[in-house]
Amino acid sequence: MPEDKRDIKDLSLVELYAKFKSLNEPAYRAEQVFEWIYGKRASSFGQMTDLPSKVRDYLSNKFEMSGITTAKKQISRSDGTRKYLFRMADGETVESVYIPSKGPSGGPGRHTVCLSSQVGCAFGCYFCASGLSGLKRDLGCGEILSQALAIQSDIGDKRITNVVMMGTGEPLSNYDNVMKAIGTMNSPHGMGIGARKITVSTAGYIPGIKRYMQEERQFELSISLHAAEDTKRSRLMPINRKYPLSELMEICREYTSQKGRIITFEYILIRDINSSQADAHNLAGLLRGLNCKVNLIPFNAVSDFRFSAPSAKEVSRFREVLEKEKISSTVRLQRGADIDAACGQLRLRGQEEAGC
Repeated sequence: MPEDKRDIKDLSLVELYAKFKSLNEPAYRAEQVFEWIYGKRASSFGQMTDLPSKVRDYLSNKFEMSGITTAKKQISRSDGTRKYLFRMADGETVESVYIPSKGPSGGPGRHTVCLSSQVGCAFGCYFCASGLSGLKRDLGCGEILSQALAIQSDIGDKRITNVVMMGTGEPLSNYDNVMKAIGTMNSPHGMGIGARKITVSTAGYIPGIKRYMQEERQFELSISLHAAEDTKRSRLMPINRKYPLSELMEICREYTSQKGRIITFEYILIRDINSSQADAHNLAGLLRGLNCKVNLIPFNAVSDFRFSAPSAKEVSRFREVLEKEKISSTVRLQRGADIDAACGQLRLRGQEEAGC
């Protein structure tokens, strides 16, 4: 991409309004462009036929409509989950996932996408393949949006209903690009996805949580916890050495008080590591009195790690402890078991095949 050209998807609607104002064009031109990109999924400015030719020429000269290519796609035969390996313009790759789910009592189902925010990850959680090759770079706003648009095109008339920023990378350390991207996803002129259907996940990056607290839009917050005491969590998640549980819980209580919003804690259950009833009691004690729920996730096997999932009985007993302690919890069903569904696996396989 030429240096003087930006991806048009890097611009928010407000920034596009300003561009057209500088051209003495009406503000609704920006809305037309958004509708072409995010509604009609145009791939070139020439397709935007309701724009004057001089406006299309201006956009073509100043901006690119860069996309991403699908390097690999896997589809689960068991539940329809789709795992994508997307290649960026510079050759770097990221993963995204599409997760369909049926609605209750035959009602409309959900079509959830899990998107990446960075190429690689700096935090190196010991059970996650995403950080094995370290952090390469942040994704731009347009690159984040391109993942969602590529998946939307692939699934056809099944409209994306939910977004989780829970793929490769730490979303809150790429704050500006992530917030601009989900703002476009939320905009009625963009993808029109409700704010409460968009979740940003963090490993516990406290500076980012503090910024997130100031957001007016009611996006959801999810925190990867995975252990309820510092020694164990620091071993699993090195970020805990810098931002220990005492500081994390303090900011979580401040968040729920200020925002009036619930926090979801993600807790991957790993056999003989963090899945005992003692671990469950520790977790209940840590979260007692906090407006939250816990999403229990049996470990999804990754060949690069020697960890394994606990038995269904162990998972049930763990949850029973939480329920008795009045901690709301759910158990996430394993999805995409017959494909490389764990975060980072598909990208790692691609690097191995390429000899990286």
